[in-house]
Amino acid sequence: MKLIDLTKPIQYNEGDPRFMKVKIKHKPHKKAQWLLKLFGLPKKLFPKNFIGWADDTIQQMGVHSTTHIDAPWHYGPTCEGKPAKTIDEIPLEWCYGDGVVIDMSDKEDFDAITTADIEQYLEKNDIDLSPNMIVLIRTDRDKHMGTKKFFTHGTGMSAEATEWLIDQGIKVMGIDQWGWDLPLPYQIEQAKKKQDSSIFWEAHLVGIRKEYCHIEQLTNLKALPIQGFKVCVFPMKLVGASAAPARVVAMVED
Repeated sequence: MKLIDLTKPIQYNEGDPRFMKVKIKHKPHKKAQWLLKLFGLPKKLFPKNFIGWADDTIQQMGVHSTTHIDAPWHYGPTCEGKPAKTIDEIPLEWCYGDGVVIDMSDKEDFDAITTADIEQYLEKNDIDLSPNMIVLIRTDRDKHMGTKKFFTHGTGMSAEATEWLIDQGIKVMGIDQWGWDLPLPYQIEQAKKKQDSSIFWEAHLVGIRKEYCHIEQLTNLKALPIQGFKVCVFPMKLVGASAAPARVVAMVED
């Protein structure tokens, strides 16, 4: 079995917007010596060849800052007329299953992915979706990770395409760009230009009507076959949170 990592490295990127920058302080081994002395262990009793332990502190990282899975609570406080699930309430059964890649890398920036796009791709490649599959939308916009274009450029899922996948029994879906929808600055620009309140966050807001989760900021989807593999996307168990970072891994049989 081959394991393929689909997770963005967690590190500081100069090109990230200020609100999603990650800052981690790495403490070298010698920094631990003062702590050992504080605990009462004199240096002469340090084990041979022991310098100290390395340690690290996450100083800044939002739950949406890197590869993560959004819970229904992210989209709104209710879902299907009931309190929306937070990330710690997501069933683990949703987070492991057969994977399918839908290649939408030919879509132009700011051109939303439609139901027709997905249906045509599935038919062309003889793919049948089944309930509880994990559908991964490949855009190849992960090439912009770490640059300013990652936030401002890309395609994105339409509301109708998102709802169509949910209606096929898909609970978890993901994408290899900054967000699930068209780029956020573009949505705002178009909503203001057209004076249309239906434009902003249209795909996310499907999650108020119909329960689902999506993964954002995946990477390396081009390394996967279009089907015939498993995906695991287990989020950190952050109580009451709208999302959580996840290590997303595909398992492909040799």
